[in-house]
Amino acid sequence: MPGTAKAMNEISPLSPQTVWLLTQPGRLYFTPEYRGLENVDPKRPHLFVGNHTMLGFIDVPLYFATLYRERGIFLRSLADHIHFAIPGWRDLLTKCGVVRGTRKNCAHLMEAGENLLVFPGGAREVCKRRGEEYQLTWKQRTGFVKMAITHGYGIIPLASVGPDSAFDIVLDADDVMGSPIGKVLDWTGLAKRLLRNGDFIPPLLRGLGWSPMPRPEKFYFSFGAPIETTQYAGHEDDSKTLLELRALVAQAIEEQIRELLEIRAAEPEQSPIRRFLTS
Repeated sequence: MPGTAKAMNEISPLSPQTVWLLTQPGRLYFTPEYRGLENVDPKRPHLFVGNHTMLGFIDVPLYFATLYRERGIFLRSLADHIHFAIPGWRDLLTKCGVVRGTRKNCAHLMEAGENLLVFPGGAREVCKRRGEEYQLTWKQRTGFVKMAITHGYGIIPLASVGPDSAFDIVLDADDVMGSPIGKVLDWTGLAKRLLRNGDFIPPLLRGLGWSPMPRPEKFYFSFGAPIETTQYAGHEDDSKTLLELRALVAQAIEEQIRELLEIRAAEPEQSPIRRFLTS
């Protein structure tokens, strides 16, 4: 089945140099800045937990390539099942080490000592509404902290700022579900069966001009100090413990997002061309 977990030695990843070359256009366009790379210890595996940005795919390749080249870490990402329903796309993701986001796959990779990337907000956090830029939408999900405790994985909070500013939302899921079309989707049950009650309706975005191409906003990434889980050993089935650890991770990411937004606000004025394109 596409998306089934495979250990690092069961896949043939591209070399760090090749990945770096393939992601070079993104670096030139978004000029990413990284903070906290020293917090990532290549000698031990971690669970990287991040905020999912608008659409969720223009920033991940950039920090994936940097971790691979600078720290020797090949991130294995846990992805939504919907990705593996798309022919071609699922094959590309699988070659990049992406697997279905199931606890079985997560356990398999952790047992193999892989570094994992997960976005607890999932599809709902990707399909943002107006005013939700850089917000976490995790609902009550605690599976990722349960797995980290079970396997003794430290959690690295990862923050991404820039991608949500590269677009404007023209139409969001609330607009769709509040329209006559949305009422039909709700009445027929299609909204629940296919669209997760609207959570999986992507926004209609405007980037450069009226095109969907993202504006060349500068990207900022932050890797926080690892949050250890060994002190929670044996409590992976205790809901209070899971919610406590989940809150610690969310707080760390939100603090990093605020810091990155402050850094961005204090940056020198952009070049005239970039200022024009991002206005």
